[in-house]
Amino acid sequence: MKKFYGVKIESQMMLGTSQYPSPSILVSCFKKSKASVATVSLRRESGGNNSGKSFWSIIKDLDVKILPNTAGCYSVKEAITTAHMARDVFDTKWIKLEVIGEEDTLQPDVFGLVEAAKILTEDGFQVFPYTTEDLVVAEKLLNVGCEVLMPWGSPIGSGQGLNNIFGLKALRAHFPDIAMVVDAGLGLPSHAAIAMELGFDAILLNTAIAKAGDPVTMAEAFSHAIISGSLGRKADPMEPREMASPSTPVFGKAFLE
Repeated sequence: MKKFYGVKIESQMMLGTSQYPSPSILVSCFKKSKASVATVSLRRESGGNNSGKSFWSIIKDLDVKILPNTAGCYSVKEAITTAHMARDVFDTKWIKLEVIGEEDTLQPDVFGLVEAAKILTEDGFQVFPYTTEDLVVAEKLLNVGCEVLMPWGSPIGSGQGLNNIFGLKALRAHFPDIAMVVDAGLGLPSHAAIAMELGFDAILLNTAIAKAGDPVTMAEAFSHAIISGSLGRKADPMEPREMASPSTPVFGKAFLE
């Protein structure tokens, strides 16, 4: 498995920390999924009081790598400010960079994303950009210093799965040595398995687990799916064929006259 800015993560699952029914269920989901990275949104309103202390304590006790994000930021300035606040709070260079450009789909503003990524990398951040599967945008993000790409599967929280498999396959093939995480839009364990079969290095999830009827069981299911998809990729699967090919050879078969 590829390293993320020199760090090898133990599990290929990254898990978000919002929308869970309770803190205890959040903890149980991390344990069952064996996720090794937790994404955390910094809320400005908790900065000046103690309202967020219990939550931060829970996250620290998970003993996983923390990936703060700039969720909900709609401008370069807002994303950069949030990133700096997150670095101070979590004492990490890692930042999942989101610059949202459209409210209904929460599609990334790829122009603002590249601009913000350049500024943050120059300031010492290790940027995980939430982007589309566009090859040109990917090239520009890499050129400004990003060493990881996080293409979306489909709109955040939609559960639609992989809306553009061709685009994701092309992205993976075009940059074979770059660590890539499919982020956003997955709803079923099978979606994660397909992404891993395409050759991606990790999956980032939140809503599909947190909003499931049984989040803990869903966390475990996604964990197995990610492992299964990864192993399937490593096994060098057969290529699809246009015509049937019998699995049982006809040589030696008895013929009746």
